[in-house]
Amino acid sequence: MILTRCNRTIKPQQSSRASADAVPAYGRDCRRNYLEEKIMAIREIREMGDDILTKQCKKVTKMTFRTKLLITDMLETMYEKNGVGLAAPQVGVLKQIVVIDVGDGPIILINPEIVETSGEQTGEEGCLSVPGKWGIVTRPNYAKVRALNQDMVPIEVEGEGLLARAFCHEIDHLHGELYVNKTQDGLHDVSYEPEDETEE
Repeated sequence: MILTRCNRTIKPQQSSRASADAVPAYGRDCRRNYLEEKIMAIREIREMGDDILTKQCKKVTKMTFRTKLLITDMLETMYEKNGVGLAAPQVGVLKQIVVIDVGDGPIILINPEIVETSGEQTGEEGCLSVPGKWGIVTRPNYAKVRALNQDMVPIEVEGEGLLARAFCHEIDHLHGELYVNKTQDGLHDVSYEPEDETEE
């Protein structure tokens, strides 16, 4: 199956590139339409301190019903939590699967491997498994990933900026690595700006 959503198509061996100044645009209407087409469940996010987040994930050798269900559940969980990426160990499954959506539609990567990087970007990074925290992390500004899609067909995808950061961050999870070990000055608390009061 070719995955198409929000006018974006990813075909076998076709590359997709995100702008270097990409920002998370959640496309709520588009995401809602995608979710309404499938029966999904929100899974519990494992948080830092859980041993499963430090373990190496196993490669996926065949697509089963349970794996398809896992992927759809991961997508709904990511959207529900307003994340831009999620790896299988974050929902308690040691399989090499990640899902990503930086605003251009979902990308599903099975057994992903970063095969090329270039440039450098330094910026804020957070994680659903480390709630309420952020840190400054340096990542490649460009990354190319080789993986299988949900039909177990080889694909290559590439991205810059936020998408490249998401590739690196989520693939790290598959090898038991958290971004907290890459921060330049430790973790910081997320601060929330109070909503403006309006006069009636």
